[in-house]
Order: sequence, then structure tokens, then C-alpha cells
Amino acid sequence: MQLTMTGEYAIRTMVHLSRLEPGTIAQISDISKKWQIPEKFLRKIVARLCRAGLIRSHRGVHGGLSLARPPEQITLLQVVEQIEGPMALNRCLVDPDFCPRVTVCSVHDVWDETQGKLREFLSSRTFAELSRQKSEPFAGVAAEA
Repeated sequence: MQLTMTGEYAIRTMVHLSRLEPGTIAQISDISKKWQIPEKFLRKIVARLCRAGLIRSHRGVHGGLSLARPPEQITLLQVVEQIEGPMALNRCLVDPDFCPRVTVCSVHDVWDETQGKLREFLSSRTFAELSRQKSEPFAGVAAEA
């Protein structure tokens, strides 16, 4: 599995929103500029994050985005899977009919264990933690249109 740019941009957006004081509303245009995310693409990502219940969209003159829950309650795994779909290192882990050798394949057990550990690790990382770490927006650099 490789994280797509959609997933990367969703994570950047969630880090940005997690850094805001509770009750603060962020503008899509500001996130786009600070994190080098094309605004049109960001709007599509935001819609998916809203449908997933991870962020809220506020309408009106003072509208924008905010987290739907405290950042301590949102994990990296939740965002990745909402954007990328279920995590799978190999198709045999999500589609039992894909390979008839699953019950006798020693490598299947390695993929299964590795995937379990990766899911466990990503679910242990919250956006509260990530918002305090070193990733900084790209100050002063505008996103491509």
C-alpha cells in the first residue's frame, strides 16, 4: 500500500485543524496556501472528511472548517482508511477468494501479522500528538492551481 496524494493532503488538513484552538474555524483557502494543496482538490477531500464525520463544514460569511471531534479522538488510521479505503498489504488479506493457498501459505501469515502491527501503530497516533510534532506548513509558498 502506498499513500496517495489525496491521503497526504487529508493528513495535512487534519494536522492544520488539530493545531487550532477549540472553536476556531479555518478557511479552505488558508489551508491550501499554507500546506501547498491545490484548492479545488482540497474541496473534494474536505467533502470526504465531512461525510466521514471527521471535520465539520461551517457555512456563511464566517464559515470554514473545524474538527468534528477533539484531536485526541481522531487517529491517523481513521483518516488514512477514510481516504484510501481499508489498508491491505496484499489482496489476500481482504479478499479470501483471491488466493486458494491462504491456508497453506507461510507468507500470508507474515503479511497478516505485519498489517496488524501497522494498523495498531497508526491507530495509536492521534492528531493531538501529530499537531504537536515538527511538521510545519510551507510558509509563504502558494499552492499550485
